Amino acid sequence: MLAGRSLFPEGFLFGVATAAYQIEGSGFGGCGPSHWDSFSATPGNVVRAENGRVACDHYHRWPEDLDLIRDAGLDAYRFSINWSRLMPDGRRLNDEGAAFYDRLIDGMLERGLKPFLTLYHWDLPSALADHGGWANRDTAERFADYAEKVVGLYGDRLASVATINEPWCVAWLSHFLGHHAPGLRDIRAAARAMHHILVAHGLATQAMRARSQKEIGIVLNFDRAFPASDSEADQAAAAVQDAIFNRWFIEAITRAEYPAEALEGLAPHMPEGWERDMGLIAQPLDWLGVNYYTRHIHAAAPDATWPATREVEGPLPKTQMGWEIHPEGLEYFLKRLARDHVGDLPIHVTENGMAHADTILNGSVNDHARIDFMQGHFQTSLNAIAAGVNVKGFFYWSLMDNFEWAFGYEKRFGLVHVDFATLARTPKASYHALADALRR
Repeated sequence: MLAGRSLFPEGFLFGVATAAYQIEGSGFGGCGPSHWDSFSATPGNVVRAENGRVACDHYHRWPEDLDLIRDAGLDAYRFSINWSRLMPDGRRLNDEGAAFYDRLIDGMLERGLKPFLTLYHWDLPSALADHGGWANRDTAERFADYAEKVVGLYGDRLASVATINEPWCVAWLSHFLGHHAPGLRDIRAAARAMHHILVAHGLATQAMRARSQKEIGIVLNFDRAFPASDSEADQAAAAVQDAIFNRWFIEAITRAEYPAEALEGLAPHMPEGWERDMGLIAQPLDWLGVNYYTRHIHAAAPDATWPATREVEGPLPKTQMGWEIHPEGLEYFLKRLARDHVGDLPIHVTENGMAHADTILNGSVNDHARIDFMQGHFQTSLNAIAAGVNVKGFFYWSLMDNFEWAFGYEKRFGLVHVDFATLARTPKASYHALADALRR
């Protein structure tokens, strides 16, 4: 059984999260092409060559989807705007797209839901990708213009605004490892993207504050890095991965510096004069978003080039993604962030969830493994709160099964099952368990 609402502090927010490209459908509504459209169209990049042109058709079915959030007793909805829908060329407004987000935000408010907006959840307009995307500093300038336009349109109705979702994925996963759009394996592009995505955050924060926008934050993902052994080499391998994944972004924002273990490999490839941007990047936050899913075990790879590490399979039970279930890691990061970086700044767990091979049987989905997963992470959040961490909310990922990026429609994270042939929605056992917990 899930921990009930009454066990959490008064005013604690429960919500669900989605991303525009994963649910809306990019093939209508005046949406322009994004680099995810071209990445998906390139053979070998996405499972079964699937794409986001229809996705969950949230663009047309949003009233039904918002009803599901309301009917579960949730307080807030973390959603994103598709930059390519609002500004198909990255610069000029699409009235049809602007009207859609007007309807969507008003629909949340009509249902008593707090709108938690994410400005960028990976849907970069192709017109900007054509000029280098995040490897080009100009994209950060365009992002600031976009942020200013968004808050001008909707800011008075938003409970909060996050600039970027998971900059590690935007920069490293996409430009160094090549697993997400634009699918590069280029250390120079990666180093520049690692920096420019933070410049974008700083510029956008300044632009929004100039328009008196309140409750501005950023959403970072964290992945606990364990050494494969006690050897000095494996300890160093884990430290390098921790620096790249967990320390690079939060230390830039809170300390105006990058970790030395990451700069060892990236400094030669950084844009000239990057040091002058660190004050810009370190804009004060109103809150921090924490995404947490799993841990990884790292060993030294002495014959490889920097970062000279390799992953080792762990012994814990795994989700459909192959990720180890390690709820203790959430408590670890909540405490570490409060102790080392943000103090009493409000923290929201902005994503946490598991993929599971869910099927409908006799009209229902019995995903009890997901209920156990949720309870483990609810409990470690409560542990962090009891230790004095200022955790203010928990957003489950995701409301519904959707386009899971390079994994297509195979991996199911949702509280609501989506039949991708008919697009029918079926609330799972986890949805009903959460609704029950929120009544207690």
